[in-house]
Amino acid sequence: MLVSPNMKRKKIVTIGGGTGTFVVLTGLKDYPVDLTAIVAMSDDGGSTGRLRDEFGVLPPGDVRQSLVALSEDGDVMRELFNYRFEKGDMKGHSFGNIFISTLEQVTGSLDKAIEHIGRILNLRGQVVPVTLSKVKLIVELNNGKVIQGEDAMRSYQLVSKFGIKHMRLEPKARANPKAIAALKEADIIVVGPGHLYGSLIPNFLVRGIGEAFAQSKATKVYIANLMNRYGHTDGFTIFDYVHALENTIGKKNVFDVVVYNTRMPAAALLTMYADEGEPIPPAVAPKKGKLKLIGADLLSRNKVVVSANDPLAWQRALIRHDPQKIAKIISRLSRHEKISH
Repeated sequence: MLVSPNMKRKKIVTIGGGTGTFVVLTGLKDYPVDLTAIVAMSDDGGSTGRLRDEFGVLPPGDVRQSLVALSEDGDVMRELFNYRFEKGDMKGHSFGNIFISTLEQVTGSLDKAIEHIGRILNLRGQVVPVTLSKVKLIVELNNGKVIQGEDAMRSYQLVSKFGIKHMRLEPKARANPKAIAALKEADIIVVGPGHLYGSLIPNFLVRGIGEAFAQSKATKVYIANLMNRYGHTDGFTIFDYVHALENTIGKKNVFDVVVYNTRMPAAALLTMYADEGEPIPPAVAPKKGKLKLIGADLLSRNKVVVSANDPLAWQRALIRHDPQKIAKIISRLSRHEKISH
């Protein structure tokens, strides 16, 4: 896509983590926009959790996925950063996770480590940890049970049954100044897709992020998930996700646009995914309010391949968004074009 040298490049900020942010960035990096990925820092599972426990580093996993998504370098470098060791004490570890954590220790800062890696991978954008504080996700359920850690939260299957009373980060996290600046300067902010309680809400539990998001003059977009997750978001509609996010942010009607999928996944995929969740029902336009709904076929037709050495392979979504389809819609929004449904 060509852009006039006199045309101001739109600043697009994504908020999330994991596969969802990876998908959005992969599509958007081919457009003439300035990209910033704000990434959650509460992950404590798999290779990331082991590195946090053993070396006291910040979680590298979601950062790695965003770096790989924005990389313009060759396939070999991207494959290297995603490579997982198969044997010995290193089994299950991602090379990229180890590289990021090592560089964090050498430079003394995850921010500095990301800057160096950005030059190595020739990034089309920047990756910003939402906080540089070492935090743990704490979830208190209505029955009094307290779940400590994101990995434990993802594994617990009775969240929907009892309901969440309160979520917080311990210790209280201070926002990365780069994240605050990006939100203030953004033209479009894209939240999601991603695990509601693991990848999305933890970003807004960081002190100052919700306020900066709400005060930003950017167009605020929520990319709805394709599937609900059994035990976590059973029976959720798209608006249940929006309301959960807004409750955490602390302001109602803060989103401007919701982008959602209209195509049912293939029966074979639904069968494979039967133990994990169910498709989110189609959206129905609200009777009042500013929220704009954009429905489209967002499904990827590519087969998802998960590494057998990935200790969290069972958590990886088999049904995913198409990066180009999402990017096309966001690009049109950035140019204020009418979206055909």
